[in-house]
Amino acid sequence: MSEVTQNPPLASYYASLTGTVAGWSEHALHVAFLVPAVIVVLGTFRLAQRFTDSPLLAALAALLTPGFIVSALSVMCDVTMLAMWMLAAVFWIEGEDDDKPAYLVISGFLVGVAALTKYFGAALIPLLLMYSIMKRRQASRRLLILLIPIVLLAMYQIWTASLYEEGLLSRAASFAQVQRQSFQISSLASTLVAASFTGGCALTVLFFSLILWSKKFLLACGTLSAGASALILSGWTGLGLQMGGPSALEARREHWILIGGQLALYILGGIATLALAVTDFWRHRDGHSLFLMLWVVGTFIFAAFFNWTVNARSILPLIPATGILLARRIGHLPAWPNRRTVQVGAVLLVSAAISLWVAAGDTKLANTTRLAATKICDIAAREHSTLHFTGHWGFQYYMEACAAEPVDSSEPIQPGDLVAVPDNNTDTGHVPPERVASTDIMEFRIPTGATTINAQEGAGFYSAAWGPLPFALGPVSGERYELTRTR
Repeated sequence: MSEVTQNPPLASYYASLTGTVAGWSEHALHVAFLVPAVIVVLGTFRLAQRFTDSPLLAALAALLTPGFIVSALSVMCDVTMLAMWMLAAVFWIEGEDDDKPAYLVISGFLVGVAALTKYFGAALIPLLLMYSIMKRRQASRRLLILLIPIVLLAMYQIWTASLYEEGLLSRAASFAQVQRQSFQISSLASTLVAASFTGGCALTVLFFSLILWSKKFLLACGTLSAGASALILSGWTGLGLQMGGPSALEARREHWILIGGQLALYILGGIATLALAVTDFWRHRDGHSLFLMLWVVGTFIFAAFFNWTVNARSILPLIPATGILLARRIGHLPAWPNRRTVQVGAVLLVSAAISLWVAAGDTKLANTTRLAATKICDIAAREHSTLHFTGHWGFQYYMEACAAEPVDSSEPIQPGDLVAVPDNNTDTGHVPPERVASTDIMEFRIPTGATTINAQEGAGFYSAAWGPLPFALGPVSGERYELTRTR
């Protein structure tokens, strides 16, 4: 596992604690991982009290986004890291603003906890450093507190090097570099796809743009976004978006208007998000505005150029900052008439509806995986056959739960064995034609009209290798599974 996983262990320890105390059920794990999601929302509200007079609006603008809601319903490490990030930011800023050194020490340890939950948490170190320097207009000895997370990470690197002959922190960095080279994505393509993921995941910014920006600005950015969308769609393979094979490529061509329209809107939202952060700093030029701008722009740069792939999980950390920025920007508009209040409420409702729609599609996709695995395992039990499978993610989890074995290239499959292969998955492979006795094809409909990962619709929430959209709205192709009997 130390060679496979590229995340530090604290989220896994949290899951292990949950399983030990509450039992290894999906319900227990999901409830446990909702706790960090609640902390993120409450942390956004608390932090926003220092930045704006509308902290509730900031918290809602962050909560009611597809990037946050879909991620909050998972059992991955990203939201847990962000929860520690928010707590660290709250303690550091309140410690600096209210002259409470103990808060700074607590924040230093929380930064270390965030980084050992997901390595990106270490980005808080330069972020908090710049905030303090900008606020005090000089460096102080208090900044040495930020050595706490650095020491923790160094100890982790040394410890894992003694266990695995290579430190896991440096190994993750090498993995990201190798993966990006294998995808062969240009800097321009990465920038545009990251803008798409930013605009789609932080959807409230896109909708609030109708209130916040002039028609000329929106027209100029809309034209730029449409051109960028056309550029991406004209060169799918050049962007490393090869998943799904020829059939997926043909399906994308059939849906290119629908995909292109969504892509243009999401890129527009991404541009508006970056503009929101930059203009806020230009307006205020203080520690708060610098902190928010570096938070958003730094996360965007990491997702576009340093992470192993562009995905919603790498965009997630900037969503609380966009909520605070929106509240700050709306707070500087002329006095709120009743019509403005209605506009803000309508934007939040629309964003909430789309976010829940996308989450329903992601949930249906996960439940379909469980249904398919159950059906395949039942067939293997009736035929008294040894069952193998390829692919990972939830499909692997459910297949191993019924004692199916992953295909091992070093051990040949015996005649009469069954091999299950999911179509919408990673590292799948197929049984060689000369070994195929018969194949059953199973298809499961996804009637939600929204999907988070499907190469045919260009949706790649978990990796842009599947497509340049964080999620796709519209007709969704069914999930396809092959069950092959070998000879």
